[in-house]
Amino acid sequence: MLIRDAGPADVPAITAIYAHHVLHGTGTFEEEAPDQAEMTARLQRVQGNGWAWLVAELDGQVLGYAYFSQLRDRSAYRFSAEDSIYIRDDIRGQGVGKALVAALLERAEAVGFRQMFAVVGDSDNVGSIGLHVSLGFRQAGVLKAAGLKFGRWLDVVYLQRPLGLGDRDLPG
Repeated sequence: MLIRDAGPADVPAITAIYAHHVLHGTGTFEEEAPDQAEMTARLQRVQGNGWAWLVAELDGQVLGYAYFSQLRDRSAYRFSAEDSIYIRDDIRGQGVGKALVAALLERAEAVGFRQMFAVVGDSDNVGSIGLHVSLGFRQAGVLKAAGLKFGRWLDVVYLQRPLGLGDRDLPG
């Protein structure tokens, strides 16, 4: 399996993977699947800011993708990132997600982020929660009944992991 930067040729696969999660899953709170133009714009925004958007590929097929961006737009968040990860439904649980998030952590630290947050839709999303915990994330909080999708209330689970020196000193 190859982990590499995403490019324009990956957008159809990225769009299809995400559409499945939007239409059938609770890991994202979007309810209408974005089209390729919107996913292209999202990819360009992330990469245009110097952040990573990665894909996992095997035999020319995109298995999943992950990216990070600044946690919030305000300047005080400039050292805090949020990850997002989506894996093709037929290969979840096979280590693709863990490899992608591990690569994201390295890339985020390399560009100066000090904290990585995972904002996991649905407290029943044990796969994503477990993946993040296995990479050193710790639960930071739960927003109870924060979203309504598929006719049920969904929690949001926040997980956090320090990068590099974390909060042990101030960035130079």
